[in-house]
Formats: sequence, C-alpha cells, structure tokens
Amino acid sequence: MGRTVVVLGGGISGLAASYHLSRAPCPPKVVLVEGSERLGGWIRSVRGPNGAIFELGPRGIRPAGALGARTLLLVSELGLDSEVLPVRGDHPAAQNRFLYVGGALHALPTGLRGLLRPSPPFSKPLFWAGLRELTKPRGKEPDETVHSFAQRRLGPEVASLAMDSLCRGVFAGNSRELSIRSCFPSLFQAEQTHRSVLLGLLLGAGRTPQPDSALIRQALAERWSQWSLRGGLEMLPQALETHLTSRGVSVLRGQPVCGLSLQAEGRWKVSLRDSSLEADHVISAIPASVLSELLPAEAAPLARALSAITAVSVAVVNLQYQGAHLPVQVMLGGSWLQTLEASGCVLSQELFQQRAQEAAATQLGLKELPSHCLVHLHKNCIPQYTLGHWQKLESARQFLAAHRLPLTLAGASYEGVAVNDCIESGRQAAVSVLGTEPNG
Repeated sequence: MGRTVVVLGGGISGLAASYHLSRAPCPPKVVLVEGSERLGGWIRSVRGPNGAIFELGPRGIRPAGALGARTLLLVSELGLDSEVLPVRGDHPAAQNRFLYVGGALHALPTGLRGLLRPSPPFSKPLFWAGLRELTKPRGKEPDETVHSFAQRRLGPEVASLAMDSLCRGVFAGNSRELSIRSCFPSLFQAEQTHRSVLLGLLLGAGRTPQPDSALIRQALAERWSQWSLRGGLEMLPQALETHLTSRGVSVLRGQPVCGLSLQAEGRWKVSLRDSSLEADHVISAIPASVLSELLPAEAAPLARALSAITAVSVAVVNLQYQGAHLPVQVMLGGSWLQTLEASGCVLSQELFQQRAQEAAATQLGLKELPSHCLVHLHKNCIPQYTLGHWQKLESARQFLAAHRLPLTLAGASYEGVAVNDCIESGRQAAVSVLGTEPNG
C-alpha cells in the first residue's frame, strides 16, 4: 500500500506542494486539508459592479529570477498562458517608482544620469551611496536589522527613506526590527561572499539555473516588471485545484485541524472537527504559530520555536473612481494597525475606507468620492522575520532531524512572504517528501 501525505493549508503554498506531489512518477496518496470553505489563502479576486477586478490580496507577481521563472512555468503547465496580463518594461508603470515623503510624491531616480544628480527626497546623488557601499568592510555579526545594515553600507538617508519604505511595502514591518539575513537574503549573502552588496549582486547574477518555456522567454524579452491574470490572480489557485482534482487528490474544505498526534508506528493522526486522518507524512503550510498549537506534547521544543514567529494584519482597500480604468488599491497595516489593535479601537470598514480615501486624495490627488469601495482585513497575514529569525528556523530543523519527525514545513512563515516564495516552498516540501524532483 502506498504512502499517504496530508497537506495542511489550502493557500498557495499547500496547493503548490500538493501539485508537485501529484506529478511524481509514483505519487503518494495526497489529502489537502483546508480549514475554510475556499482555497487560495490570501490570494482572492472579486469582480466589481462595472467588471473591474478587485484584488483583496496580492495584485501582481514578479517574474524576475529563478523563482519568478518557476512560477511562470507553473502557469504554462496549468494552461494559463493566454490569461497572463504582463506589465512590460516599456510601460510607464514599470518605469516610474515613487516615494511619498514629507507630504509629497518623489520619483525615484533611474538610469546613470539619475544616479549622478540629486533627486529629492535624497539630499545627495545616490552615486555617493553606491561608492560608500563599495568601500565598506564586511559585517561581522551573524544577523543585523535591515535598517542597521542599510545605514552601515549605504548611509542614513537610504536606510530611513528607501529601505524603511521597502520593508513597509513588502512586510508591513519595521526596518529597525526586521532581519536582513531573513528578509533580504540575497543582500546578506552578497556582502558575506563578496564583501560588497553591489559587487555581490553583479557577480552573482545569472548563476542560478532557470527553467525554460516560451512564456519565460517572452517575459525576459519584453522585460516584464510584473504580471497578473485576466480574471484576477485567484485564477492561479483555482487552476491548481482543478488540476489536483483531476489527479485524484482529495481536497477537504471547511475542516480545521484540531490536533496532531504521533501513533506508535510513527504515523500521524490528524484530528479534524468531525473525523480524523492517518498520514505517513505531513506537510504543514499553515502559519507557524497555528501549527505550534496543534503539535503533541513531545514536540514542545519545536512548538516553542514556531510560536515565536509572529505575523501582522493588513487591511486592503480597493477604491473605484468614476472614469478610472483600474481600481486604486491601498494597503493599511504595520505599526499603525498594531497600535489601533492594541488600543482596543474598533477596526471598522468605515475607518479603513476613510484612511484609504485620505491617502488617495493626498498622494494621488483623487479628491472625489469613489464610486465603489471594497475593504478586506487579513488577520495575521504577513509573518515578521525579526532579528534572529534564522535561529528559530535552525532550531526547528534540528528538532525535526534529531527526532526524525515525518513533518515538513512550508509557507510564508519561514523563507519568504511573496507569492513566488510560497510556491517554491511548496515545491521544495514536495521534493523533500518524494526524495526526488517531480516531473510531468
């Protein structure tokens, strides 16, 4: 009788893990368990009254690098090539980036000329920050906050303006708390390997082998900055679900896991609300803190490491304005939302809509009232890789290896919060369970 693998969590990580397990030459029996009634996790698309797509979560995926290419390969394997909507390199949205500082929008400098002249909000040309970076010695600490790292290598302005904004945009987090080693591993490794981040990124570029497909070649040729899907990004998890069903994967919705226990023969008992499953191996693609509460008493050290990985909430507000082709998406989260939660403030849709409209009016000049608004609060959706996050992961790995637990960790809690990272974590989990790369 073949092995049974239970995958916990029907977000994009769990779907990707199940997908790659199902494509093995001799696939195990795969059961995907999702606590809610829908799959896709934070990826959710809704069509507005005039036909516009409102993304309640991520609104685009970057094609860059090996992980971006792998996601595009997945899109092709699922037959979604014709649904892809790219933002090409010559599009204004790809060529223009802005920082909102001091009550004004500032275009970020581009090209060599932009680096050689002062560009507000920076007081000096960014060329000098790059020159400073090339001359700085390698850091000696095993980890460092993003702000400390950027300030040491690029100066206080880049740290406070650019890197702080980047951390708020990607992690809804504080650059003075987040880990450079875990949040931006390519920057950390570039410094460790080549002493300079800029040299490391230049010399290390292109060394990772990438998959190949017509869609990947098109993305490279047209220099896509990001892409979405015609019916919204939720088409991706929907296509994965259709594929899994066709491959015989059992998908259980509305079945929150109540606990995990190890049986005498080394198999897992997965307790659900009204029933239970037995599994030879479990892939957990649920948040680390949630998994920590499900583990048996004998895995208490692992539970402690996982419970220390926290997450923050984010409200996504979509505003549709009369005459605009696309809705404006405003993300509200981070320390502002944490302060509201801690104060006991009522987190109402009206509050989020008001703040989003104020931001759109102040930053984009959209003074009129929106014709349609959609607000969605994602509770604890973005894990925070704070200083020392790598030690929590190392502690978890050592416990799993020492006790030979048939448990593999996947998802945004560990090594990347972007959609590409989550898909890759699911693939890697499947590879770990199978012991080999799956194929078609």
